[in-house]
Amino acid sequence: MATTLVSPLVLLSLAVGPAAAAGGHGGRPGGDRPLRQLAADDHLRVGTAVDMAALAQDATYRRVAGSEFSSVTPENVMKWDALEPRRGEYDYAAADRLVRFAERNGQKVRGHVLVWHNQLPSWLTEGDFSATELREILRRHITETVRHFKGRVWHWDVVNEAFDEDGTLRDTLWLRALGPGYIADAFRWAHQADPRATLFYNDYNIAWAGPKSDAVLALVRTLRAEGVPVQGVGFQGHLGVQYGLPAGVAANFRRFERLGVRTAVTEADVRMILPADEEKLRTQAEGYRLLLEACLRTRHCVSFTVWGFTDKYSWVPGTFEGEGAANVLDESYTAKPAYCALQAALAGRARPGALR
Repeated sequence: MATTLVSPLVLLSLAVGPAAAAGGHGGRPGGDRPLRQLAADDHLRVGTAVDMAALAQDATYRRVAGSEFSSVTPENVMKWDALEPRRGEYDYAAADRLVRFAERNGQKVRGHVLVWHNQLPSWLTEGDFSATELREILRRHITETVRHFKGRVWHWDVVNEAFDEDGTLRDTLWLRALGPGYIADAFRWAHQADPRATLFYNDYNIAWAGPKSDAVLALVRTLRAEGVPVQGVGFQGHLGVQYGLPAGVAANFRRFERLGVRTAVTEADVRMILPADEEKLRTQAEGYRLLLEACLRTRHCVSFTVWGFTDKYSWVPGTFEGEGAANVLDESYTAKPAYCALQAALAGRARPGALR
């Protein structure tokens, strides 16, 4: 079913205020065109993580999620503890609802996530499994999940956050039991289950050069040389105003692209110590713009995803005490300078390329 694309600024008759100034325009950059239309001019999909409770209960959230973005990522409902809360009993209902929502709104779905050390069901973390048993459990989870969504999920985050900040592999259930080979196995199993889905390694603090980014680069280079189907690298992009903004992001994206992979910003948000003020909001807008511009300058950066779009449902306050206001719309769905900065970046260029 076709959906009329309406910017939240129009949909809710929102006052932009300082947002227009952030874009350097007397009015809204891009006019009333939503982000998804502006991004299409750049051969880019712009997406959001989706909170399924908000999607079900909040009509405004539902309208904006459907009209403003061209891809969606499940915030939680494709994680292992949600899909298989009891061993052998799969519950795809919530994830299926998100996929149907995306299909109704002409959106692609990024599957998140197949292999991670967090949000695992207790039967798995508390079980006494041999390495052989655990390998089979992992193989079955990846295979069953990817097959269930075969042809309906565009990109999969296959392995998530496998490295520590110093560039060593993170000490996880998977590494301890299976050794580093679990990463290659995961990609091979996912590819066998759906050869047409694009498979990503996804992590935070790798958008700029450093020990962690260098280690991921080396891993991807090695795996691809061995024929492992690592086809994309996702840069999460969780930034904090109080830490300053990173340098060299575009150059870092390009060194990954030289490996022959697609890239994506997968989880962008820019948090701050509360309360927000004009200076923090300006810096936040610059952080979002920096990430998006790096993607736009990278020929095969195929998507830019914000990790939620309204502060009303942000994960940040529940995780970082005293911090928040991380998204591009505030709790009342009013556009912040960050939203206008994204509009301006997308309206300011027409990037050649193709969505894949």
